[in-house]
Amino acid sequence: MLERLYKRRIAYILFTLLSLTVAGFLVIKAFRENLLFYFVPSDIKAGKAPINHTFRLGGLVEKGSVTKEGLTVYFTITDTHEKISVTYTGILPDLFREGHGVIVRGQMKDSNLFTAEEVLAKHNEKYAPPDMP
Repeated sequence: MLERLYKRRIAYILFTLLSLTVAGFLVIKAFRENLLFYFVPSDIKAGKAPINHTFRLGGLVEKGSVTKEGLTVYFTITDTHEKISVTYTGILPDLFREGHGVIVRGQMKDSNLFTAEEVLAKHNEKYAPPDMP
């Protein structure tokens, strides 16, 4: 009878350890899948950014680089050292301007073209909302 009790306890402990291991593995996997890294053009040119994996790219929109074809916009992001071409299909934020800061989320499809899924325009510390009529 005592031997049966020990076997039940061992089975319970092994089941608990296995359950905790599986739960921990699933939490880590979900965390890694939802983790978004941030890079600048110099990092991408140095090969630090993953190809065909979603991440954020930040920098300044290069002056004279914005061209539009319908809802598709092509522009270049620079960190004053390197440049990366970006394509985005959608409506741009109101604060998007040449020479201003921007953060885009998307993927590198090849060595020099970033396909953005989302564009976030940054503003400076002097930003004020427009006057209400």
